[in-house]
Parts: sequence; structure tokens; C-alpha cells
Amino acid sequence: MSEKSISVSRVIDAPAEEIFEVLTLPARHPDFDASGTVVSGTDQRIQQVGDVFVMNMNAKAMGGDYKMENHVTGLDPNKLIAWKPCQEGTSVEDNGWEWLYELEPQGSDSTNVTLTYSWEHVNPAVEKKVSFPVFGEDVLERSLEGLASAVSGS
Repeated sequence: MSEKSISVSRVIDAPAEEIFEVLTLPARHPDFDASGTVVSGTDQRIQQVGDVFVMNMNAKAMGGDYKMENHVTGLDPNKLIAWKPCQEGTSVEDNGWEWLYELEPQGSDSTNVTLTYSWEHVNPAVEKKVSFPVFGEDVLERSLEGLASAVSGS
């Protein structure tokens, strides 16, 4: 963890392949969103760096419903997925925060998952408007708990 990022880890009782399948399908993201803002996502699977997936969001602080375009910045099958979100109508450079999931197999049936939320590359103008971190360690921990439930089907 740095001054501009938060990371949490959890061992999930599932192979990395199963976890990666959930992470790369945006329609499943509401199942493990602990921020309470993700409403729905597309059924189009994330396949490569450069893909953009849209999430329907809702937050009172954002005026209700809005869309978030997520630009995939890292993808290594069964090992890593990362994306930078930006509100529809803005650019990734305007925002600059990133979500990163790293998967490390712990045998055949469990995986250590590390979730990192970074605002290291946030535009200074955005940093003046937004009080970072927007999400705390507790939200990341609940997200990993939700991911574990989503993968197990419970």
C-alpha cells in the first residue's frame, strides 16, 4: 500500500480460472460491488487490454443514475485484471484512478486475491474536487467477500 492506494487480500476457495471468469463478466460486478453504486453491467466479456465496458451506476452524491466507462489497462488470464473508470463524457486522463485484481493460486482449489484501489495517477484538478480515497479498506474487504460469494454461487 502506498500513500495513494489501498490493497486488501483474501484467500477464496476457488480456482483462479473461476474467479477470473466472474471478474471478466461485467454483468457479475453488482454481485461483488460493496460500494452500493453498481447497478448493472454488460454481458460482453472483457477479453483484452483496451476493451471498454460500461456499468450503469447510481449514487446520491452523483445525482442519481449515471454511466461509468471502464478502460481495461491490464489483463493476464487467470492472474490479473485492471481497469480505470471514468464517468461517461469524461476521459480516463481526467480521472486516473484504477482497480486492480491480482490472482495467485494457492493449490488447485483456492486463490489469494489482492484487490488494489489506486488514485496515484489522478489528475490534480480532480484531486482538488474529490476527497481521496473515495473508498476505504472496509469497502475493498467487503468486495472480496462478495466476490467469494459470487464465485461459490451463494
